[in-house]
Amino acid sequence: MRFRRSEAALLLVDYQRGFVHPRGFVAAQGRDVSPCADAARQGFALARAARAAGMLVIWTRHVLRADHADGGLLTTELRPHLGKIGALACGSDDIEIPPEAGVAPQDAVIDKPRYSAFFGTSLDMLLGARGIRALMVGGVTTSMCVETSVRDAAQRDIRTFVVRDAVADFDIARHEASLSAMKFGFARIIDTNQAAQAIVNGEAVFPYG
Repeated sequence: MRFRRSEAALLLVDYQRGFVHPRGFVAAQGRDVSPCADAARQGFALARAARAAGMLVIWTRHVLRADHADGGLLTTELRPHLGKIGALACGSDDIEIPPEAGVAPQDAVIDKPRYSAFFGTSLDMLLGARGIRALMVGGVTTSMCVETSVRDAAQRDIRTFVVRDAVADFDIARHEASLSAMKFGFARIIDTNQAAQAIVNGEAVFPYG
């Protein structure tokens, strides 16, 4: 699968405080967020490299209304505890991207109400307007919002490159299973060195396998 910087953007999924900070809502439930924090740091570095090369950087945030009226099954039946604790609520600290991410004025920030970066958002229009047909992807969590977004990108025939060390999950088994599924049918899995080199060079070819 070929990567061409001229037709690509960097998509960074949900590197927000709730998922990556030791005082976010995920950590407050007793989950170890350090893998997600490590992945976010890799993603922040890729954002700087992409921006320097003139490549669009797109950040997403999972954001729900303060009353969770738009949370749907996620906050009422699938994960009802999220509704009880007000997770991902608009106006809360947990939806904010950390300052160290260095989000720039020319970057795009897209709020989404579901796992996928495409569902209920302007992402399709943004990519179409820019002529973007490839996405380099980092984010959290691998098995939820990252994989759902990657699957949706693949259905649109968008070439997708998942950066292994810029994605993470709270459970290593789910993380690895998700990477395996994406590799099999939806994306190429690369590392940050390969990603950075491709950004600098402007193009690369990543074979299957």
